[in-house]
Amino acid sequence: MSFLKKRLWKYRGIRITPKMEHGVLRAGLSIFIPVFILSLIIFYKNGISNVSQWFTWDYLKDLAGWNWIYIGKGLLIASLVGVTVVGFAYFIFFEKYRRIWHRQKIARMFISNRFMEKESYSTESKWSLSDKNVTKSKITYFPKAYYKIKKGYIEFRVAMDMSRFQDRFLKLGDQLENGLYCALADKELEENFVCYKLMYDVQQNRISISDVTVKNGVMKLMKHIDWKFDELPHMLIAGGTGGGKTYFILTMIEALLKSGAELRILDPKNADLADLESVMPEKTVFSRKNGIKMTLKKAREEMHDRSEKMKTMPNYKTGGNYASVGLPPLFVIFDEYVAFMEMLDHREKQEVLEDMKQLTMLGRQAGVFLILANQRPDAKYLADGIRDQFNFRVALGRNSETGYGMMFGDVDNTFVNKRIKGRGYADYGASVITEFYTPLVPKGYDFLEEIKKVTPIVESAAATTVASDSEKHSGGVSVANDDQQPPLL
Repeated sequence: MSFLKKRLWKYRGIRITPKMEHGVLRAGLSIFIPVFILSLIIFYKNGISNVSQWFTWDYLKDLAGWNWIYIGKGLLIASLVGVTVVGFAYFIFFEKYRRIWHRQKIARMFISNRFMEKESYSTESKWSLSDKNVTKSKITYFPKAYYKIKKGYIEFRVAMDMSRFQDRFLKLGDQLENGLYCALADKELEENFVCYKLMYDVQQNRISISDVTVKNGVMKLMKHIDWKFDELPHMLIAGGTGGGKTYFILTMIEALLKSGAELRILDPKNADLADLESVMPEKTVFSRKNGIKMTLKKAREEMHDRSEKMKTMPNYKTGGNYASVGLPPLFVIFDEYVAFMEMLDHREKQEVLEDMKQLTMLGRQAGVFLILANQRPDAKYLADGIRDQFNFRVALGRNSETGYGMMFGDVDNTFVNKRIKGRGYADYGASVITEFYTPLVPKGYDFLEEIKKVTPIVESAAATTVASDSEKHSGGVSVANDDQQPPLL
């Protein structure tokens, strides 16, 4: 029975109808009119007992004898009371009002874009003194669309009914996002419907730096957005000066260190990230050209070594990854990648591009991930399919249309710039580009001091891992081996 119910009927939300074109006005009048009438009754309660005389001809024709000041005062007070109650209802039931307003906007979108069909017909006028035919129209087709709020999201569904409007129904995301002032979170084709999932008040889903966690291959960045780096490896970040890019990277570095991940930080401009050298372990932060090139090369070598080592481990299974055999992830965080490439000659560029290509295409299973940051993602340094391997992309601050095109490709989105630090757009694998806010960093937050507190945890975790591996290879006894090769990184 439940199977039949699921197949035959599914609640999709409130049906959008042409009458909703004036939904806000109708809702306001539904409150105002009863309150207005009740207020009149209360004000004129002393004269209600004589109501029968109001409808006598002698009373009606003697208009000059009416107490117009009294009548006007009653109408004015009743109107003020009605408007006041409507105002209070607006603030008390604001969420309900906003839903009515959303449905009104959608209905008007259908009507103004002529997503409907009308048929004209002739009929006799009921108000004409003589028999007269008038031409009227009736709606013969109106889109079957539904509006629903679920878990903080707006779910808007419109039927794929094979009408001549169907192709346009598939491209409503931009209109809905801008018209409802929401962020498009997902677009999904269901049976007979296309469903647009939107989130309003996106900024309310911003989290604090203390809420950024990394666990089981997932980094939490907003209440509704996670970076599942095990499934969607590598992150590409773009953002100009003042967009919040550096704070965002530092926030992720702190969270990754707390999780026990291994990090390699590359800052060719010797700027903010290079300052971490004073609080992080040796050979973790690099700012010189040769050190950065060598780090990329060794990261590639370690990736291949991990892949071979994983297959020799007793708990390895076909299809498993680094986490299934207990290896920590390794993140190479590369700031100002494009600026670094501009420093290199042709041969060096080719070497770096080859390292980048292998890391992005083969790093996922071995647990080697890239976080690449630029002011502008120049396509010539992300060629040969490298850019396509960055499955999580964030554009922060003000970007040009060309910049958005380099980040997200050819999309229909209308990108709106707002003067909010840490605000931008993200593609997090949901098939849509959505509004994004980086985690909030308290004023005066000292990243160097906080990361310094976390660093001993990483060193301790690394020491435990080395000791554990030594015991396994020595039958449970920790031994030293002078011929043992030092770690690649």
